[in-house]
Amino acid sequence: MKVSDYVLERLRQWEVEHVFAYAGDGINGLLAAWGRADDKPRFIQARHEEMAAFEAVGYAKFSGRVGVCAATSGPGAIHLLNGLYDAKLDHVPIVAIVGQTNRSAMGGSYQQEVDLLSLYKDVASEYCEMVTVPEQLPNVIDRAMRTAAARRTVTAVIIPADVQELDYTPPGHAFKMVPSSLGAAHYAPVPADDEIARAAEVLNAGEKVAVLIGQGARGARAEVEQLADVLGAGVAKALLGKDALPDDLPYVTGAIGLLGTRPSYELMQDCDTLLVVGSSFPYTQFLPGFDQARAVQIDIDPFMVGLRYPFEVNLVGDARETLTRLLPRLKRKKHDKWRKKIEKDTARWWQVMERRAAVDADPINPEYVVHALDALLPDDVILAADSGSAANWYARHLRMRGTMRGSLSGTLATMGPGVPYVIGAKFAHPDRPAIAIVGDGAMQMNGLAELITVSKYWREWENPSLIVAVLNNQDLNQVTWEMRAMSGAPQFLPSQELPDVPYADFARSIGLDGVRVEKPGDVEGAWRRALDADRPFVVEFRTDPAVPPIPPHASLDQIEAAAASIVKGDSDRVGMIRQGLKAKVQEMLPGSRRREDRPGAGGDA
Repeated sequence: MKVSDYVLERLRQWEVEHVFAYAGDGINGLLAAWGRADDKPRFIQARHEEMAAFEAVGYAKFSGRVGVCAATSGPGAIHLLNGLYDAKLDHVPIVAIVGQTNRSAMGGSYQQEVDLLSLYKDVASEYCEMVTVPEQLPNVIDRAMRTAAARRTVTAVIIPADVQELDYTPPGHAFKMVPSSLGAAHYAPVPADDEIARAAEVLNAGEKVAVLIGQGARGARAEVEQLADVLGAGVAKALLGKDALPDDLPYVTGAIGLLGTRPSYELMQDCDTLLVVGSSFPYTQFLPGFDQARAVQIDIDPFMVGLRYPFEVNLVGDARETLTRLLPRLKRKKHDKWRKKIEKDTARWWQVMERRAAVDADPINPEYVVHALDALLPDDVILAADSGSAANWYARHLRMRGTMRGSLSGTLATMGPGVPYVIGAKFAHPDRPAIAIVGDGAMQMNGLAELITVSKYWREWENPSLIVAVLNNQDLNQVTWEMRAMSGAPQFLPSQELPDVPYADFARSIGLDGVRVEKPGDVEGAWRRALDADRPFVVEFRTDPAVPPIPPHASLDQIEAAAASIVKGDSDRVGMIRQGLKAKVQEMLPGSRRREDRPGAGGDA
């Protein structure tokens, strides 16, 4: 047995079923071993190493298991990095196995020689090791798998090409040998009783309780629902926690932050008590004022508590187990005007979203595209959104229900993971439909190439339904609007304008199906056709870049800055863009108080 054979054997013992990868001579030994092992674990060939990493991230996000990716030395290892950082920042367990030049060439400026230990020491800071002798195995593989799972992070194993070809010799019962064992025990840490009592005192004293949950609350859905009922609270969701609680509960205000909803913003502006569960939501300005609310945080990671807000009590523990111990100590509050206001604001928001989706645009309003999908979503669908304006519509228009799952690049907010995420999801759940909502910028960056990966594998999936919805507006739209709203700068066409690409035609050319939609009246029919298709499907919507993804908290000064930039830079499109801005202003103002009317608030409208 060669070292390469043993590496795959140990991965099989860890029940790894898929390795998302791309070939190269730095892992030739492993590739040969895959041939001897009848492709077990399965080698899933991406079109690019970055996409292999994203696919491993999507697999891990939607399966709850460790994702594994592999790449060759030098450029292959470098290409993995963006996907690995996506995993690290979103706390996703990933093991990267990368090749390296022969040990005899190290330090000799050899071809494709990169100091991988230095390169990976940040992204795989919890565990990064190079195997130089066979006896280091199985310990290195075991620690990489166990650390990734326990710390919900990235680990890396670097194996020089010549080491892969050595005969495997296990560690002996001897000095300076490190034997190992399989398995990672499941555990659920809980805070001390006196800390839970302190948290209960804070929550019981409040009259207007707001709850913010993230992906760390996903396993505590029933407990969060019970807590919201006992405290009469509203619940906002960080984007990574969008699928942690259904949106058909009347007190769930939806997403929070730059891509969030107005009722989530109002919930935080008006509360006197805040509970954060399983979230490291970064934008402090969307939380209550520092002297406004008493606050409690629950997080499983002691490194992540105490961030973003001056919490009075920080509970380190598993969300479900901690809430189970906290709930008996809470006093039931009446569902008075606070809870009624939350439910009224939330119901009104969805009416506003429906009205915004109905605003005319040229040719199609992107909000209508995503809003029309909402009612058609299967209850077991897996959703992914790419970074950009597409993420705004995913955040605001799609309501989670049933067993739906959804995710995006929450913290790194990188372009490009939408399509590879759903590919990874299909290997995790081949029986479930999957939908990616992406902009044309992300689709041109790498989504088109990964359709080839879809074409290669889709016939193996029990349910072939994989839909890629491309919002084709020929504009890097999110950045265009950020320039307008935040900088008062006009659209800079050399950087923002994108070529028109026949995405659906390309899909059909490689054996998939697709349709280009250029009229609002064809939107719903296109969605239905895609959902009923017998193979993966690309729906290309020609959308209007003039519909502004301006956040619900935007001040009139920012909107005026955007308008001024339009006049300076986009005079031929002023009418269309002003229409979108007008709809935004109408959304913000009717029935809502001006911020200067709120105690302690500033003077912006």
